Amino acid sequence: MTTPLLSIKGLTKAYPGVVANDDVSFDIGHNEVHALLGENGAGKSTLVKMIYGLVKPDSGTMTWNGQPFAPSEPKAARASGVAMVFQHFSLFDALSVAENVALGMENPPSMRDLARRIRRVSETYGLPLDPNRTVGDLSAGERQRVEIIRCLLQDPKLLIMDEPTSVLTPQEVDILFQTLNKLKAEGTSILYISHKLEEIRTLCDHATILRLGKNVGECVPAQTSARDMAEMMVGDTLQTPTRTTEKAGDVVLDVSGLTLEPSNPFGTTLKNIHFTVRAGEILGIGGVAGNGQDELLAALSGEALTWPDAIKVNGKDVANLGPNARRDLGILAAPEERLGHAAAPDLSLTENALLTGAIREGLSNKGFVNWSKTAEFADKIIKQFDVRTPGNHVAARALSGGNLQKFVIGREVLQRPEVLVVNQPTWGVDAAAAASIRQALLDLAAGGAAIVVISQDLDELMEISDRFGALNEGRMSDIRPAAGLTIDEIGLMMGGAHGMEVANVGDQQEGAGA
Repeated sequence: MTTPLLSIKGLTKAYPGVVANDDVSFDIGHNEVHALLGENGAGKSTLVKMIYGLVKPDSGTMTWNGQPFAPSEPKAARASGVAMVFQHFSLFDALSVAENVALGMENPPSMRDLARRIRRVSETYGLPLDPNRTVGDLSAGERQRVEIIRCLLQDPKLLIMDEPTSVLTPQEVDILFQTLNKLKAEGTSILYISHKLEEIRTLCDHATILRLGKNVGECVPAQTSARDMAEMMVGDTLQTPTRTTEKAGDVVLDVSGLTLEPSNPFGTTLKNIHFTVRAGEILGIGGVAGNGQDELLAALSGEALTWPDAIKVNGKDVANLGPNARRDLGILAAPEERLGHAAAPDLSLTENALLTGAIREGLSNKGFVNWSKTAEFADKIIKQFDVRTPGNHVAARALSGGNLQKFVIGREVLQRPEVLVVNQPTWGVDAAAAASIRQALLDLAAGGAAIVVISQDLDELMEISDRFGALNEGRMSDIRPAAGLTIDEIGLMMGGAHGMEVANVGDQQEGAGA
């Protein structure tokens, strides 16, 4: 048999109180796209960090083309031919594309030569990129290209990709997959991590499934349903979110002519945005990251104040009210950035429950905190949203990303909001947890809340939204019923096409199918 490119035998890594990887073994072949699947906390991140030299295993071995492989640092891994595109970009907004690429190189050439190489490689792989552009001016999809090109300039034999499509439009996903298939054909193997199981079925040759740090099975994705893979990940039957079909009530949230300058120099200006959300309705807002999502949440939550009458809730002008005053009226929000925005990293879960729950849960009186009541609220969130943690005393930063996300969403949902605005509600969350969060949002809407879900996960938006709109360069598309929208129509909306253009595409498709 052919010697694998990378063979992993019995890798184990333990931290105080948890075994992140427990005797994990599998092979990655040459010219192969290999998926690494698992729910949050399954051990995927620790495993790829050991491959990339960021973490040293406690026991076990790796071989590279049959030779011992134990990188002591990322530099050693890169020298062997391993490159990695991380889930969160490591780019400097104020620097150019070429300058950012140079920072990731051991011995960068002159800027002129590097710019020439960036252009050549980006055009070869269908990822056009101007090396002189400032990164802060790039879309999220273009930033993803910078990360990929930086890796491709290393001529890798194994490319590790962690959630690479989370910030891409459907059209950009197609381009990325063409690039990855071209790399595979040229001899590069790819270790691909994603929670988007239909993408795994389309792209990957083999998949290894981790659960609680152990390798619990392998499969051929093209021959395995997304549901079956999800159930292998969680070890249980996957519950599909269900919704009631009650008619929406009166308008609760009315946004009219909302215009807002960003708070940072690389933000996006909101331009004359209009929409309404009724009681019992979920409005889904799509768009590539960096097109005004953070600014919209800030405007709706009260972190950024706007012109009078731009935002009304139940007919009341709230444009000049801050976050606490809006919470008192039942307007709650869960921002995209978990650590530092939605939660204070070094505070306990009890203290983080207090941060937004003090008003509606009555957790303080005349400046004095009722800590026992606050702890009970934190425990309620932990229990009802299945937050995996030793207890409410644990600091927020100690939780995995998915578990912290469940805590943040649960904290807002359990306060019975009249309006809830969430940005990326299932970011980096496994299939079972994502289904649980979506069900919680559907149940909240069924109870009469008006909900705005901002997300880059189109499958999520189509699953739970009643109506759909897209942000592009700070402008909102026409709002349309979510039922019946095609991927092509959604892609046009996300790309800034106007209502008539999108409608024409829909008409053409209906005519073609007649």
